[in-house]
Amino acid sequence: MRTITMEELMNYAKNYGFVYQGSEIYGGLANTWDYGPLGVLLKQNIKTSWWKKFIQENRLNVGLDSSILLNPKTWEASGHIGGFSDPLIDCKACNTRHRADKLIEDASHGEIIADGWSNEQMVDYMTKHHITCPNCDSEDFTDIRQFNLMFKTSQGVIEDSHSDIYLRPETAQGIFLNFKNIQRSSRLKVPFGIGQVGKSFRNEITPGNFIFRTREFEQLELEFFCKPNTELEWFDYWKNYSFNFLKTLGINSKNIRMRDHKKAQLSHYSNATTDIEYHYAWGFDELWGIASRTDYDLKQHQTFSSQNLMYHDPDDNTKYLPYVIEPSLGVERLFLAILNEAYKDEILDDGETRINLQIAPFLAPYSVAVLPLIKKYHGDKAKEMFDFLSSNFSTTYDERGKIGKRYRRQDAIGTPFVLTVDDDGVRDEAFTLRERDSMEQITLKKDELIPYLNKKLQY
Repeated sequence: MRTITMEELMNYAKNYGFVYQGSEIYGGLANTWDYGPLGVLLKQNIKTSWWKKFIQENRLNVGLDSSILLNPKTWEASGHIGGFSDPLIDCKACNTRHRADKLIEDASHGEIIADGWSNEQMVDYMTKHHITCPNCDSEDFTDIRQFNLMFKTSQGVIEDSHSDIYLRPETAQGIFLNFKNIQRSSRLKVPFGIGQVGKSFRNEITPGNFIFRTREFEQLELEFFCKPNTELEWFDYWKNYSFNFLKTLGINSKNIRMRDHKKAQLSHYSNATTDIEYHYAWGFDELWGIASRTDYDLKQHQTFSSQNLMYHDPDDNTKYLPYVIEPSLGVERLFLAILNEAYKDEILDDGETRINLQIAPFLAPYSVAVLPLIKKYHGDKAKEMFDFLSSNFSTTYDERGKIGKRYRRQDAIGTPFVLTVDDDGVRDEAFTLRERDSMEQITLKKDELIPYLNKKLQY
């Protein structure tokens, strides 16, 4: 089976109702995307699976839903106002815009990370190593300008400098602000984690690769608080935990790799960072970032807020600021990886072809489809069965066209089971259930359906 190209995947996603161009009837808005009937279901299933694994099934972690708008001092403390910017550079020959640090990283094949470099250091490196524009191979660039990625807005009825606030560029800071509240109200002992699913906003210079890098995105983020000097053990724990979670979603381990940051590549707040990379259509790229952030965040907020965020450890009667491990994952990047992994063009034994989205059953937008064999004779019973199943499963109904084409449609959108209603269903409530990947069919009575499907669809 061949590998699908990015253009083909984008067309597939639009044609079947996963992802549409945002504001399309007005010519679109650059790098904005709307999630259609199937896309919104897949996104919800991804988020539910993460929540189940990282919050529900892990006795150490609890959840949070913090505000998108935070006190502006939050971003001073975190360093986002002063240091959250991209080094913008333009090619004078073809007028394309690039991130200077990204050009350096790509030219050095990931060996050099220019995070934290001054503009002069980046210019000197690019000049010395003859780094060229990836679009036209020119070496003629403008000066580097620092471009802050924060989306600014105003709170209140009067727009003045005192009312400037920002859309959050990450969900992490809302967790840090609530560390003390959650620790006290939930009576938690270190180590413990706080997880959150929510939207973030970054005014990216060079968004692209479909939904891989967007200005509006959702994060699946965990901040895990632990005792100093235990952080590297927990760092390894969450690396393996995250890697294994991806495999449960049906992602082949050969398409995932760990990239540990070298000491020179680490951010100023980190003493260990690993990226889990997935092999997208253009090659390996970051899917999941896992960082050991030391006590940097709590220390900053303690300083800027003048509030005591120290933790009193009842086990040894010590007080300290916990260290933090952060596994942070973008929903859209995982969505794209799952679609890319699951899409298959298959040639059947009879020579026909089909698109088969071999997605894990618990992630599939629809768990089961109900099809009447012949609408005129079986439609009423099929609608009755839709009502019966839809209270337990995400269910779709289709009565248009020949039965074979309706099967192919369900294969193409990943529906793991199709219930066909024919004369036996109307007369005896005996129904044909077809499995997506094998195309094998079994007959089940009505009272057998829900137990059978529950077993097959469990996470």
